[in-house]
Amino acid sequence: MNFLVIGDVHGCYYTFKNMLTKHWNKENEVLIQLGDIIDRGKNSPRMVQFARQLTADFPDKAVFLKGNHEFEIIDHFVNQPNANWLRQCGEETLRQYEQEGRDCQSDVKWMQKLPLYWENDHLFVSHAGIAEEAADPFKEDDGYSVLWNRSPLKNIHKLQVIGHTPCDEPKYDVHSHSWNIDTGAAYSGYLTGVKINPNGEVIEFIKEVTDSRDKG
Repeated sequence: MNFLVIGDVHGCYYTFKNMLTKHWNKENEVLIQLGDIIDRGKNSPRMVQFARQLTADFPDKAVFLKGNHEFEIIDHFVNQPNANWLRQCGEETLRQYEQEGRDCQSDVKWMQKLPLYWENDHLFVSHAGIAEEAADPFKEDDGYSVLWNRSPLKNIHKLQVIGHTPCDEPKYDVHSHSWNIDTGAAYSGYLTGVKINPNGEVIEFIKEVTDSRDKG
């Protein structure tokens, strides 16, 4: 099986759906989305609903990872309030949930169970990557964790694919053998996907211009 890894979606439901319709081969590709499916864009509730449906319909073919924005909304509901999240984008996300009439707490419970990473012998996918300085990269509230890191990545002798820090275009770092594929879909950018074979070799990059219905 090959892999289709997709970067930060940030509420861009229509853009994400367009990319899958055009490019996801369900017969021989595992879909891996590397976190931050909510906030920023205009359709966070619909995006979460779609992600939950995909994981139910294709339990062995669709993987969604936790990003720092999932961490923040979880923190808001478990340890209310998360003032930082509310100020940055949370108030708008909660407003979208109210307008959609969708149960936000049910979605938060689903997010709590999302994995922090996916890997095989040649590929490691996470939201922000394994940092050189991370004492415990899986400690969720640590600034160097796979949810929050923005420092140099460690070379773990397999390809790392990450998002979290927006770039103008996919960015390769030779030292850590990593690709950052967050291209700011919810801003003026586009959504990026990358197809990778089982040996961790890039087959091709995919670009989906952000659908106007998703722009905040």
